[in-house]
Amino acid sequence: MTTPRTEHLVLPGVLTSEQAAATVRGILAVQREDGAIPWFRGHHLDPWDHTEAAMALDAAGEHEAAGRAYAWLARHQNADGSWYAAYADGAHDDVTDRARESNFVAYIAVGVWHHYLATGDDTFLDRMWPCVYGAVEWVLRLQQPGGQIGWRRADDGTPSTDALLTGSSSIHHALRCALAIAEQREEPQPDWELAAGALRHAIRRHPERFLDKGRYSMDWYYPVLGGALTGTEAKARIEADWSRFVVPGFGVRCVAPNPWVTGGESSELALALWAVGESDRALEILQSIQHLRDPHSGLYWTGYVFEDDAIWPRELTAWTAGSLLLAVAALGGHDATCAVFGGERLPSGLDPDCCR
Repeated sequence: MTTPRTEHLVLPGVLTSEQAAATVRGILAVQREDGAIPWFRGHHLDPWDHTEAAMALDAAGEHEAAGRAYAWLARHQNADGSWYAAYADGAHDDVTDRARESNFVAYIAVGVWHHYLATGDDTFLDRMWPCVYGAVEWVLRLQQPGGQIGWRRADDGTPSTDALLTGSSSIHHALRCALAIAEQREEPQPDWELAAGALRHAIRRHPERFLDKGRYSMDWYYPVLGGALTGTEAKARIEADWSRFVVPGFGVRCVAPNPWVTGGESSELALALWAVGESDRALEILQSIQHLRDPHSGLYWTGYVFEDDAIWPRELTAWTAGSLLLAVAALGGHDATCAVFGGERLPSGLDPDCCR
């Protein structure tokens, strides 16, 4: 196994160079030879978390391993452009959830653009373009007249018209990355531009078009992380629910008011804070979750119930480690990660707000 590149993954109170290398090795140990990255060995894989872990590998310079993760997605894409919601960690990749979730399907665009920016590999972009194109087209068939995206198709193919703010915000990010890929390939996609603009408008101006999941911290910060809210709007949203979700010294609640903080939500909030110029607070959040680190594997426990002083669930997930590494990479100035999550260089789509 190679020694991961960790210069930009060193952050005071978060990771030393040795710790960063151990975390990368922890993700590589979870990855199978065929490229699949399950939550942990013996558990399932879902396309979104698999992609997040692959992005973390690229942030550490493990491009060959990340490339194998994207090759796994290409091999398992359904003919209609989708992926199933979950696959077993086994030799046959048996499907354990045959529903197809729109944000899971869209996220390949974020990962592919990140890998391209990290490697400059035009051949990879050419090879993955049909996968990205098919995925985006599948997702946009679930877009509703109000711009929001239906969150899934059931296992019998029935589409949902209900939309999730977190999922749609993630899709907004993915559409912008897909547009960047199309632009790089000089293959304009005006329908995607319109779709991205309509989705952004729904996220910014029409909360009533989404199911009420306001108890979940992801609904709080994902419109910022997904790039739909920027500037003063983004900062105002962060401030509005800060005390509701952030537990000083422990991390970010997954669900309010439950006394449970999670590494994934905390790391994603740190990324959102970095994106709006709040690097100091991002660093504080990342420092606050180091109690979740397992020193033996370099991975991170999914969550912690602070009222009971209990790790729960007892699982060390590759995607939790991946989310932390991506946040650290952004704070450390890793070019590809900054470009993907900073958003300044991503196409914005055609926003109806601009035409009023």
